[in-house]
Amino acid sequence: MRNKKTRATSVDIAHRAGVSQATVSRVLRGSPLVNPETRERVMEAVRALNYKVDHRASSLRTQRSGTLALLLFEDPTPDESHINPFFLSMLGSITRACARNRHDLLVSFQQLSDDWHADYEDSMKADGLILLGYGDYMTYRSKLEQLVEQGTHCVRWGPVLPDQPGISIGCDNFRGGQLVGEHLIEMGRKRVAFLGNASNHSPEFFDRYRGCDAALQKAGASMHADLQVDAESSEEAGHAAAIALMERGRPFDAVFAASDLIAIGAMRALNEHGRHVPWDVAVVGFDDIPMARFASPPLTSVIQDTTRAGELLVETLLKQVRGEPADSVMLPPTLVVRRSSSAA
Repeated sequence: MRNKKTRATSVDIAHRAGVSQATVSRVLRGSPLVNPETRERVMEAVRALNYKVDHRASSLRTQRSGTLALLLFEDPTPDESHINPFFLSMLGSITRACARNRHDLLVSFQQLSDDWHADYEDSMKADGLILLGYGDYMTYRSKLEQLVEQGTHCVRWGPVLPDQPGISIGCDNFRGGQLVGEHLIEMGRKRVAFLGNASNHSPEFFDRYRGCDAALQKAGASMHADLQVDAESSEEAGHAAAIALMERGRPFDAVFAASDLIAIGAMRALNEHGRHVPWDVAVVGFDDIPMARFASPPLTSVIQDTTRAGELLVETLLKQVRGEPADSVMLPPTLVVRRSSSAA
């Protein structure tokens, strides 16, 4: 009988579960090659023997750190966090997914102007990178290309494009824009202003714009260039963009803001200038951040599945680390209707 003070080994696990040591190793690495029944039998043996993985020894054998790095890029925010609130719920999902896969998570705040694309893997800080936020996509893209060239394991939240470098998990932004356009048409709104960049420098915003335009065109309307105002994703930018829009003197009966932060700032500007939401102007945002439901009035918004997104970011990165095939994934959006676009 094994001495109770002696630490259990993978050989003990294999003997108790009636499998090979290689199978035990695959289960502990989270390999998908093991069938569910065998995996459960091994995990029962792990629990019965109170087996603890020696992460340091495992790292030496596999030349892996057992750590993933999350690079969060700073955004303009009204507080000192510089974190886009949209990413906060995703951060929780990423953390839980790492824990389930027995990996530590290194969170690093970055500025887009820095050399964040330096290779984390060679320094053994992390086995791979998860990237959240990107600013100007054309500048960001060149750094992504360098990461791919040097063979860095990385995955990002962002647009899923046909010619993109590397792998991304993203939302179907075009469909999200369609949902907004269809809803506004249903509400009788056809002069829709768009607040946010509508160019290849912001492909997610641009897809939202194009999706809304496609829905409007089906109803005999369309987006108009004179009703589009560039805005970064912040309340201040949304406030300034809405004022600039009103100063153009062009009639509009709805505002589609490329993000909730822009929408909330825009509603404040509209209210300050005597334009009542939603009676005079319907307003719709994108992201459904927590403050959207507490805005005045509560904000209609497109929901992105941040829980599934966080899980996929971790799962996809770990596939790369293990040398398994990994692909980009586009998640479906949904629309939640609140009082900012419907007086009912």
